[in-house]
Amino acid sequence: MPIFAGLDEKALEIFLEHASRIVVPDGGVIAREGETNRCMYLTEAGSVRIIKNFDAPDSVTLATLGPGEFFGEMCILETLPRSATAQAAGPAKVVSVDSMAFYHLYQKIPAQHSVLILNIARDLSRRLRHLDEVFAARH
Repeated sequence: MPIFAGLDEKALEIFLEHASRIVVPDGGVIAREGETNRCMYLTEAGSVRIIKNFDAPDSVTLATLGPGEFFGEMCILETLPRSATAQAAGPAKVVSVDSMAFYHLYQKIPAQHSVLILNIARDLSRRLRHLDEVFAARH
C-alpha cells in the first residue's frame, strides 16, 4: 500500500497493532457523514464509494477507492465529524486503524511517523489536484 512506502517492519508492526480487519457486504456503510470517531480505513479488497449527503436525494459520489487506497484520514488529522459517508461498492475488506496507532508510532519511532504523515499528505495533494481538474473542466 502506498501509504506505507518507506516504513520499516518495526513501524508497520507498531502501526498495525491498532488495526482490525472488517468484511463489508455490498452496500454496507463503513463510516457515516457527521459521525465522530478516531479511526481511518485502508481498502484491502473490493471498492469503497465516498459519498457526500448520502441519505439525501442530491447525494454525490466524490470518489471510488480500490485496494491499497485509504479513507477517513481527516478524522485522524483533525477532530471534526466525518465529512462524507463511505459505502462498500460490492463486497469489500477494509482495515480499520485507530488514531492511537499514530500516537504510538510517534512515541516509539518519530522519524517513521513523519514518513507516514508525509505519505498521507502526498495522497491528499493528489486528490485535491484531481478535484481541481474536475472543477476546472466543468467551468
